Amino acid sequence: MQKPDFNTEEVTKIIRGRRSMFVAQFKENDPIEDSIIEEMLENANWAPTHKLTQPWRFIVYTGEGLKKFGDYQAEMYKMRAEKNGTPFIEATYQKFKENPTKASHVIAILMKRTEGSGIPVMEEIAATAMAVQNMYLTACAHGLACYWGTGGPTFWPEAREDFGLEGEDMLMGFFYVAKPATDNWPAGKREPIADKVGWVRE
Repeated sequence: MQKPDFNTEEVTKIIRGRRSMFVAQFKENDPIEDSIIEEMLENANWAPTHKLTQPWRFIVYTGEGLKKFGDYQAEMYKMRAEKNGTPFIEATYQKFKENPTKASHVIAILMKRTEGSGIPVMEEIAATAMAVQNMYLTACAHGLACYWGTGGPTFWPEAREDFGLEGEDMLMGFFYVAKPATDNWPAGKREPIADKVGWVRE
């Protein structure tokens, strides 16, 4: 295979231009074409992965599936509040129920372990996170609003079986995607990289 001729300026532009945009910034009832989501997922599939374990798994909710997911996490929130004796907040229940329906697609992010691979869990988490970054960059390159959230069922033990998780498998959150409600792109801010790097030259 011939060495690719990358456009480094465009790569830098996309990486530095990536932004998170949240539900309040979503354009509702204007779905994204599935082909763009499929491109995001295909790019996710090319993330680095030690021993090619490819631990990322995705479940895509769209159309009526968004309502199904919203109902699921809202009812589980209610069930957990009753079971654990914690306060039930109606506004939180409604947020769990309604927020997914404001997106075009919601993608559940799963990390599945390969039995006997010997790969440290941290490496599989990192590989899955890099797959999500590939989705992030692709979505932003298309001018879409998106964010990776770890709310709802992400850390609820009761949800593990529903997502087919066993052993050290993990639910790593949900990636929300929609068209933006505005043409204004969020400004970015980072502290200087020089404050975060040490060099050893000799």
